[in-house]
Amino acid sequence: MRFTSVLPRVALVLIGGLVTAGLVAPPASAADTPVDLACQATPPIGSAQTFDLHAGVNATAPDSVAAGSRFSVTLAPDPLTVPTSVSGYTLKSISGIRLTVPVPANATLVGESITGGTNPGSASVAVSGSDVIVTVNSSIAGGSTFTLPALTLDLTAGAAGSTVQTALGGTSYASPGLTFTATVPLGFFTVQVPTACFPSSQQILSSTNIS
Repeated sequence: MRFTSVLPRVALVLIGGLVTAGLVAPPASAADTPVDLACQATPPIGSAQTFDLHAGVNATAPDSVAAGSRFSVTLAPDPLTVPTSVSGYTLKSISGIRLTVPVPANATLVGESITGGTNPGSASVAVSGSDVIVTVNSSIAGGSTFTLPALTLDLTAGAAGSTVQTALGGTSYASPGLTFTATVPLGFFTVQVPTACFPSSQQILSSTNIS
């Protein structure tokens, strides 16, 4: 009974220190766009905890295109490292990673694909409404450095004089752009802690003018 009573505290400590323990991107290169994410972890028992996650995305897109023409935008996330432990507790893995990118305004999506990334065989991409969602189904072990697949959007440009801009999805904890689950073994128990993140400020990843 005493062990059960400390589960909430342990889960919250683990998630509260997750970012400071190493789930961060390396320093972004000059071509990268830094992205600050506000995250909320919800353990099975106890109150939710919030923290910040700092990542980066390297976007490749043309500066300008003609109205009605086809073009592509590629968004390549920077690597992230999962810590092996947080505050003395083991972090076994994170899993169920989902990254959402809205279909940009002033363009029509004609195709989407993913390339590269860690464990590419476990990754998939799909369109849901006005969002493109990249899912990584594999479990990323503590201590591992991993990279999400690069996402390529094939687009048709809209009206002349408009701009096509890409950004990560998410507007709140209830409507996140990035989600994953942390797995923490605690004696005879295993705690699954869902985590939801969204950009704390809207950061434009690429911008293409339509002429």
